[in-house]
Amino acid sequence: MLKNGEKHAVKTDSVKAVKKILITQPKPETDKSPYFELIRKYDVELAFHPFIILEPIPAKDFRKQKIDIASYSAVIFTSRHAIDHFFRTCEEMKVSISQDTKYFCITEAVALYLQKFILYRKRKVFYGADGTNKSMFDAINKHKENEKFLYPCSENQQDNEIVGWLKNNNCEFATPFMYRTISNNVKEVMVKSEFDIICFFTPSGVKSLFDNLPKFKQNGTKIGAFGNNTSKAVQDAGLTLDIKAPEPQAPSMVSALEKYLSTVLKKK
Repeated sequence: MLKNGEKHAVKTDSVKAVKKILITQPKPETDKSPYFELIRKYDVELAFHPFIILEPIPAKDFRKQKIDIASYSAVIFTSRHAIDHFFRTCEEMKVSISQDTKYFCITEAVALYLQKFILYRKRKVFYGADGTNKSMFDAINKHKENEKFLYPCSENQQDNEIVGWLKNNNCEFATPFMYRTISNNVKEVMVKSEFDIICFFTPSGVKSLFDNLPKFKQNGTKIGAFGNNTSKAVQDAGLTLDIKAPEPQAPSMVSALEKYLSTVLKKK
């Protein structure tokens, strides 16, 4: 156990020492989550603790951006958070979304989350085949004629690759900021426990690690990352990336962990 100010260290005498995994997201609301199957199957301990907090940008502040949501015919979503805040903003501003609006999502899971807010029709909801920006661009490219795109994102985090692609392909678009990302206080979690694997899901999560523990050293801890931008943030921070998703054989973080654990631990 570490004292405040000490560097985080993880005991990793061998790859088979994997016992405790930190998922830097909130605990799933249901025990039907596939994460819990990993616990049963590999006898590992999973700890859930969000590394970031999302603050909504209220309608009165959003109006300062002078973006007329109703004038756009398509929306790009890279996360469920973006979907939540998009429809929250629309509700606060009493904006009615056309039934003809098209939605382009980074993954099928994100696309299916739209069912919480809209009548889901495949002819207006599209998603990438493998969770990469490129596959999402392929989907957009087939339907981008005469569309005006909204790409809702965090005030302090947007995917420059997506913005660059929209510019390079002469798309008319806007990037409304509908929420902001701040680092959560995770010092106690990191100081009190030793984790064999830490899984990140956003670049902001990686930033939060170092906001909390500026002297963090990997020291054998295995690092997992979901998404290209998160993977880049891990590597830019000087950390070694060991588990990456989405990949062709690992479309989710759960499947990436499953793949990794199956190679280093004997199944029960």
